[in-house]
Amino acid sequence: MLHHVELIHATKSKKLLGKKIVLAIPGSIAAVECVKLARELIRHGAEVHAVMSESAQKIVHPYAMEFATGNKVVTEITGFIEHVELCGEHDKKADLVLVCPATANTISKIACGIDDTPVTTVVTTAFAHTPIMIAPAMHATMYEHPIVKENIEKLKRVGVEFIGPRFEEGKAKVASIDEIIYYVIKKLHKKDLEGKRVLITAGATREYLDPIRFITNKSSGKMGVALAEEAELRGAEVTLIKTKGSVPSFVENQIEVETVEEMLQAIESELKSKEYDIVILAAAVSDFTPKEKAQKKIKSGKELILELVPTPKIIQRVKEIAPDVFLVGFKAEYGVGEEELIAQARRQIEKAKSDVVIANRGEVAFGSEVNEVYWITGESYEKLPLMSKRELAEKIWDKIVGIL
Repeated sequence: MLHHVELIHATKSKKLLGKKIVLAIPGSIAAVECVKLARELIRHGAEVHAVMSESAQKIVHPYAMEFATGNKVVTEITGFIEHVELCGEHDKKADLVLVCPATANTISKIACGIDDTPVTTVVTTAFAHTPIMIAPAMHATMYEHPIVKENIEKLKRVGVEFIGPRFEEGKAKVASIDEIIYYVIKKLHKKDLEGKRVLITAGATREYLDPIRFITNKSSGKMGVALAEEAELRGAEVTLIKTKGSVPSFVENQIEVETVEEMLQAIESELKSKEYDIVILAAAVSDFTPKEKAQKKIKSGKELILELVPTPKIIQRVKEIAPDVFLVGFKAEYGVGEEELIAQARRQIEKAKSDVVIANRGEVAFGSEVNEVYWITGESYEKLPLMSKRELAEKIWDKIVGIL
């Protein structure tokens, strides 16, 4: 591995460590994104090999991809049988072929078994034994062509997975780099939560004073989303109940709510209709709601006195409905010491029969990219030091998997 590639290798995560990925690049203008895509795959630990069609080389020079990957770029199939070297059935073959950005022409050729470019030849070689993912990019009218759509469905039936596209400005644009990375990791990640059904909440609830004003808090939803995505990457069937205004998520099954009552109804509905193995309540839920809500905007310019009443304690309902579920609660406090934080968490364990409470200080956690927490059970506790919320999600799931 070249020095400049070593400098970024696995700097974001080790989720793709030891994985060899062939980035097969057809001749779409979106190929200009492939330098960034290759580097991002490397930042998550992957070894990347680029294969380019002749058309792709007119858009992005092979030297750019050689720099991006730190490996020689395949621009033609020679006597070295590069397609077999990368994707033949042997111990050193690629773990995944990612065709990105895939044109209508390339998709249709792959569907028909035509291998007249280095890209399509590599895919044909990989078909029997290596996962293939395709990220389309073309004008929307081309994507909607009935034969192209038929070819996409044909490839899906034989196990090829598609990422995106996203529809903007009359185009079926290639999925974002973050989305592609998410689905590549999801395909290759260890599946230690496979067969588990997980329910997670995230974000800050809103309690309305009138149609436009509400009581809320500083939670961004980042921790809950990180936990939900980590669980899905590990093979769990995840339902994410996320509040309006929270950070976006790639989790497939999402329910959006605003108020405490809506969140409670969504949780109760899920727990009564499905058998969940794990519930993690990471949302920051309002403790109070206005006793009366104005039907029109409250006029300004004079004193306003609000009467607040307590909201239902969602966490206490979980074990009443699903007594066998593994329940993880979150507890945030401001301006308290370690001893008081742990004591507050243990009170939650007693009242809600939580299996674990993850406690943190709001002054560190809310809206931040990092957090430090205490993993607390009825008998013991462990401090998890300051780290990114993505790393923390990994640590938390490692601990849960170790218990189950």
